[in-house]
Amino acid sequence: MKKILSIMLAALVLVACNSTGENNDGENGMEPGRILVLYYSQTGATDSVAREIQCQLDADIEEIQLENPYNGTYDETIERCKKEMETGEVPAVKPIKADLGKYDVIFLGYPVWFGTYARPIAGLVKAVDFKDKKVVTFCTFGSGGLQSSTADLAKALPGAKVVMEGYGVRNARISAIHDEVERFLIEHEFKEGYVTPLPAFMEDHPVTSEEKAIFDQACGDYPFPLGTPVAVATRTTDTSTDYMYTVNSKDEDGKNVVGQVFVTVGFDEGSKPEFTQVVR
Repeated sequence: MKKILSIMLAALVLVACNSTGENNDGENGMEPGRILVLYYSQTGATDSVAREIQCQLDADIEEIQLENPYNGTYDETIERCKKEMETGEVPAVKPIKADLGKYDVIFLGYPVWFGTYARPIAGLVKAVDFKDKKVVTFCTFGSGGLQSSTADLAKALPGAKVVMEGYGVRNARISAIHDEVERFLIEHEFKEGYVTPLPAFMEDHPVTSEEKAIFDQACGDYPFPLGTPVAVATRTTDTSTDYMYTVNSKDEDGKNVVGQVFVTVGFDEGSKPEFTQVVR
């Protein structure tokens, strides 16, 4: 089932981009061969984001492969990952084919596992020298982890120039990546074009019953508790109303934690509230 999903996601991106997955003549103004999209994907979600970035930038692309892949069930993969994190073991990656000396910018992609980058990226960091490279993170996740994983990667790559604002998307919102990736690339001057700047969130205020209902509708089917919303700030964009909820929750040790849960409601008819990410 995972293999079928991966094939379907990749096919949708390739059709939308009309791309072969290889670098061509750099029609967007960027010099060909200067950008590499390097990524690990477990279920196909990160692969879809990687191919969207590659397509929009006309970049080179390579998928990270493991010597001993995570081929077990979901529970078996989780158990192996936990064990590796506890012991400090990192999975060995196969040598990458790309010559990093050719690239100034590397878009480094991964799923978020346990709040940080997936273990195969730890194996890559151990095996590959990113010194003096500009590294831009992108990731997929169930609830969040873009900020924490990027910060962890910056610590793991002290010789690299890690861009602290990467791109992340929930697995449940892969259909939104084209427009979101395009905005990210234009805002960070990797791609020519113009997007209307996003407004700042307004000052937060106590959550009303209507805003609580929006939170519940967006987050109600998420399988893990996200906390209790106590305050919210909003902003209105060209396409949606966005909500930044401050939530009170508890961590695995039972300690009180304050975080943010982001929700968006599109203006299109029939649009429903969507939970976009958690930041703790």
